[in-house]
Amino acid sequence: MTITRRTAATTLVALAALPLATRAQTGKHKKEASPMYGLIGKMRAHPGQRDALIAILLEGTAAMPGCLSYGIAKDKLDADALWITETWVDQDSHKASLSLPAVQAAIAKGRPLIAGFGERFETEPVGGHATMSKKSA
Repeated sequence: MTITRRTAATTLVALAALPLATRAQTGKHKKEASPMYGLIGKMRAHPGQRDALIAILLEGTAAMPGCLSYGIAKDKLDADALWITETWVDQDSHKASLSLPAVQAAIAKGRPLIAGFGERFETEPVGGHATMSKKSA
């Protein structure tokens, strides 16, 4: 049997696709896992209160079961705005976090500093990594 470029290329493509086909077949028999849940939102503090609000949010969100990442970033164009980016194992974990005592305390303490909210996006994270090494703003 003579192997041509076409035969070799076809074989390589088939071999490359094999893990995907196998994963699709075995996945049919497994219970479907809930997708990860992501949330990106803009928050506006009252003038001059952004850093105080960030401190409250960081303090109240340190230990939330199911939270894979919780990042707060200052908006570079608006001195009173901040962005919060969250990644959760699933949407239920996010919902449950809202009833945690530390989160409830942060909401109560931070509410007077919040002037309003901007854009809000729900996402379905698919991968990556989070490295939030600094704990303060």
